[in-house]
Amino acid sequence: MPRINNPKPPKRAPKIDTRRGAKKKPCSFCQHGVATVDYKDLAQLRKYISDRGKIRGRKVSGNCQQHQRDVTDAIKTARELALLPYTQRTVTERRGGRGNRDDRGPRGPRSDGPSARPASDNAGDSPEVDLELDAGIAAESFESDLVEEVSE
Repeated sequence: MPRINNPKPPKRAPKIDTRRGAKKKPCSFCQHGVATVDYKDLAQLRKYISDRGKIRGRKVSGNCQQHQRDVTDAIKTARELALLPYTQRTVTERRGGRGNRDDRGPRGPRSDGPSARPASDNAGDSPEVDLELDAGIAAESFESDLVEEVSE
């Protein structure tokens, strides 16, 4: 004998359509009766390229499937013939961030590794010592020139 006490599951609330009221964009090529997309019509093709140079998708552009394929082929042909750029030039600002490039923090200035420095056996041959000696010689010559000018 079947059980009668089984309650019926509650009715679910109707699903809310997120696209309610939103219409699909009509294909501009179908509206105007365009049979083929011309790769030389750059003003028309630029409408279907993003600001970074990517080809916009069907949902964004509103083209039908066939015309989207035609637009894609026309853009690729125009790029091949250098009528359209592959990418757009973007300017990136690199201000702020992890600090100034001149100040590298606790590690000190960036070096290009051991291969950038010449190998030397004597400590007097190292570039750092040469710079210090050159700076000392320059300071002495500057002082002697200054003394000569004052004495005259």
